[in-house]
Amino acid sequence: MSEKILLEMNHIRKEFPGVLALKDVSLQVQAGEVHALLGENGAGKSTLIKILGGIYSSDAGEIVIDGSVVTINSVQDAQKFGISVIHQELVLVPHMTVAENIYLGREPLKAGRFVDFKKMNDDAKHLLDSFELDIRPNEEISELTIAQQQMVEIIKALSFHAKILVMDEPTSSLSEKDVDFLFENIRKLKKAQVGIIYISHRMSELKQIADKITVIRDGEYIGTRQTHATTNDELITMMVGRQLTNYYTRTFGNPTTKVLEVKHLNAGKLLKDISFHLFSGEILGFAGLVGAGRSEVMKCIFGIDAFESGEILINGEPVVVKNPDDAMKRGIALVPESRKREALFMDQSVTYNITIKALGEFIHGIHVDNARETEITKEYVDMMEIKTPTYKQVVGNLSGGNQQKVVIGRWLATKPKILILDEPTRGVDVGAKAEIYSIMNELVKNGVAIIMISSELPEVINMSDRVVVMSNGKITGCLSREGLTQEKIMHHATQFVTT
Repeated sequence: MSEKILLEMNHIRKEFPGVLALKDVSLQVQAGEVHALLGENGAGKSTLIKILGGIYSSDAGEIVIDGSVVTINSVQDAQKFGISVIHQELVLVPHMTVAENIYLGREPLKAGRFVDFKKMNDDAKHLLDSFELDIRPNEEISELTIAQQQMVEIIKALSFHAKILVMDEPTSSLSEKDVDFLFENIRKLKKAQVGIIYISHRMSELKQIADKITVIRDGEYIGTRQTHATTNDELITMMVGRQLTNYYTRTFGNPTTKVLEVKHLNAGKLLKDISFHLFSGEILGFAGLVGAGRSEVMKCIFGIDAFESGEILINGEPVVVKNPDDAMKRGIALVPESRKREALFMDQSVTYNITIKALGEFIHGIHVDNARETEITKEYVDMMEIKTPTYKQVVGNLSGGNQQKVVIGRWLATKPKILILDEPTRGVDVGAKAEIYSIMNELVKNGVAIIMISSELPEVINMSDRVVVMSNGKITGCLSREGLTQEKIMHHATQFVTT
């Protein structure tokens, strides 16, 4: 890391109608530095990055690049100044090639009219080779792993000659092996003197990859720390403004009433002989590497995907679940892995999103009981502690953590007996995680049975009564809470993995 300051964002302020999103926030990034930006959902991280990336303009403050004050009014302006933002949701075109994605909209031409595919592939290959990536420029994006797609996004950013790279939750969909691959390439970027702003809620990652950490809270700058000179406890206190003593909340009982049983479920090449059971009042963790088949099992149980053979029993009775409506009638709810793609109506209100699965509670014939609709919304906004100025607020304008709480609140409004949570705290800050854990604990205390898929092993270990481990579409272990360790889980998660 050099002493050269690439970027200064000084005293940035941004106000939206009724919301002061940023108040006097400053950030400084040096060449060859990974500078983590940390804060709760809604703290203002995304707003700050959108100002840097040219999506928003600030109301006050200045941006200084290489010592000169600059004006950024568009994404094109940001790219011109060497700034590229890699968002959490990848924006690559799946059925185009790697080279076509890298140079989309600025393809090299021959004779001024036709795309020069040879030059485009040669240029892309040169970039890929510089990172020693085993990816062909004419390979379709859809054929790549998520980690490889992420590297294509990074290379696309560098093709604009980016010297300041923003990564928003880059590891949220990656396996442990893929995270190592990403970090290895981030270190190459550091050696090339690229300055990196790294946003993540995974505290353990920051110790591995970040040089400095800046914390913002409620739109205000709280402080910057050298990573090696701080602790998780200090950072959490800075983020939430208080000591978070009870991070994981679990009251363990001795559940014995079986509410769900899956027997010998098979689905093509994806799932092989899946059998497990679930008790009322327990959290059953599902662990495994990315692609192990955990989400696919839950989609079969919830009626999204069909299975070829096997049996599902609820309260000891065989049931046929052909679609999600059948599942809901049986008291099953599923909070999916991707809230934006699979769960939320991003341009609709908080009320619409929370009550959409509970219409029978307030719509009778042609009569709409607006008071009851508001009552349901208030109940779950309060229960989930959703931060929203009004119930009419468009969900797309909420922070990621509050969006996740809306999704969970929606399914709780159906009064489920079996709640399936697929990565319930992905992209959620520590304060919101603690709130979600507390709600899960209250639910199981009241007899709800929860299946929790999670790639965060500390979460699995601290919240689960038992843990089912999957690998390559098969259950490779079912572990009790006593003596549960990350090493035991990973042993089973890699048991049948082939390279």
